[in-house]
Amino acid sequence: MGPARGIGHVMRCLALAEEVKRRDAELVFVCDAETVPWAADQIAARGFAVHPAVWTPDAHLGLFGKLGLDAVVFDSYDLDSAVYAAVRASGLPSLAIVDGDFRGAEADVLIDQNLAAELDHPTLPRDAIRLAGLPYVMIRDEILGHRPAEPPAARPSGVPEVFAFFGGTDAFGAGPQVARALVATGLPFRATVVAPNPSLAAQVAAVAPQAGQHLEVIGPTDQLAVRVRQADLTISASGTSTWELLCLGATAGLVCVVDNQVMGYERAIGTGAAAGLGLLSALEADPASAVPVLKRLLTDSMERDRLARAGWELVDGKGRERVADALLRLI
Repeated sequence: MGPARGIGHVMRCLALAEEVKRRDAELVFVCDAETVPWAADQIAARGFAVHPAVWTPDAHLGLFGKLGLDAVVFDSYDLDSAVYAAVRASGLPSLAIVDGDFRGAEADVLIDQNLAAELDHPTLPRDAIRLAGLPYVMIRDEILGHRPAEPPAARPSGVPEVFAFFGGTDAFGAGPQVARALVATGLPFRATVVAPNPSLAAQVAAVAPQAGQHLEVIGPTDQLAVRVRQADLTISASGTSTWELLCLGATAGLVCVVDNQVMGYERAIGTGAAAGLGLLSALEADPASAVPVLKRLLTDSMERDRLARAGWELVDGKGRERVADALLRLI
């Protein structure tokens, strides 16, 4: 987690932590939460203790022993593989959340919650098991509390409400590019774009809407699920937030903001449950590259309704229960 990484890792860990806490377990986060104050507030609001990140195998073993842990969950792109190996060799039960490439992760249970991950068959660490695919998507209480009990109903047509957000940090600056692409359609809309820092806010504010268009910029919000449910179209990065959008029954337009999202982006679009606006690099080069898809989404209410229903059916919101079951079976 961090300004350059985004907060997808901590969001899915929060979802799992909420479920484990519900089963009367005690938890502690080990991370540099203060680097992203909004994420630190999310952890604190749930009453979870936080210990600063450690990096070496010995530091992990010492800390875990001091904390008296019964099991550990890893979710990191930055830990050295020696950390995983040392913790597993110590006999402490471990679960690692991964995205395709294990990146050296070694654990008793490996969770890959990405779409169609079950179709991949990577070589596993000795005696490890892997649970893969959308049945294991971990969704936070905030999202589950707003998930419709039934498939989303058709919305009346009219000037569409658009909500655009790119995680707690918008680490790659997608917000301003999406604002430019929306304006380039020349079509009416009312859009709200989340800009997590003053620089991004200024860039979005500098985009001049055309007639019939309204563009508002806000900071990070704790009302994310509410905003998504209110919107006719939600635009976001093709990362962890994708599954939250589908769980909510949102009409999702996805931007692939970084290389490690390409496979997930292509698979999500391939399901027909989300629309693809393309690579962020393409938007940066030419905002009009997303105009054909955006025009369809802004004008075709039936297509928006179809996407919303397909997404709701794809992610059932029970993945964190299945992951918690696997974790607690280790203890």
